[in-house]
Amino acid sequence: MTSHHRHDAILRHLRRNVTTTVSELAADVGVSRRTVLRDLCALRDAGFVIHSDVGRGGGLHLDPQSVQTTARLRVPEVFALLISVAAMRAAGQLPFSDLADAGLAKIEQALPADQIRDLRRFLDRLHVGQLSPLQDLTDMGTMDPELLSVFQQGFLQQHCLRFQYRDGQGRFSERKVEPQAMLILPPLWYLVAWDPVREDFRHFRMDRISRPQALEDTHFRPRHVPFEADVCPFHAKVPPSR
Repeated sequence: MTSHHRHDAILRHLRRNVTTTVSELAADVGVSRRTVLRDLCALRDAGFVIHSDVGRGGGLHLDPQSVQTTARLRVPEVFALLISVAAMRAAGQLPFSDLADAGLAKIEQALPADQIRDLRRFLDRLHVGQLSPLQDLTDMGTMDPELLSVFQQGFLQQHCLRFQYRDGQGRFSERKVEPQAMLILPPLWYLVAWDPVREDFRHFRMDRISRPQALEDTHFRPRHVPFEADVCPFHAKVPPSR
């Protein structure tokens, strides 16, 4: 278990239990007391207020008003929030858009400069439009949870992607493509990619993609994607690099 996952597990335990002990945390997370003590120090440094009371009836407890003062969100997590808001806005289902934008702006402003740059590059590949009312949604499935992190690597490092794809007739094929953009037509999401075999752009419904993999030994050049006129790039209010 990585330190990031340990910290999340410790916070979940503290939130579930009014009072706990270092020994109970160590048993729950599966590490030594020394590791738990080190992790508690790291969490306190990150801004979490964790009280330690001695004596009978004492123990550890998390201040319910405790908030983190440093951002621990990764670029894919912030990107996921942004594109979720973008999808809801495009579908006309975001009644509190001002509050959502204000909250996302605060998260973005807490990111370090290198993550801001990655986020801006990621958002440059995002486009949003309206789905045709004639689109058949009866076979819509769920998206593979690994897709976003794989796409992040493909987009930012310009690695080709390999995945299995199920077409509209239910036939499976293995595809190797150059990821060029992400298109949201709520409720459908598409990977827009250049297919070297067909020498053309292809749109892949993300709910039909499985077993995605970024090929680290490959590299491609970004291409201009000819979107339709009613598809617009998503412009987020990302703060300038520091």
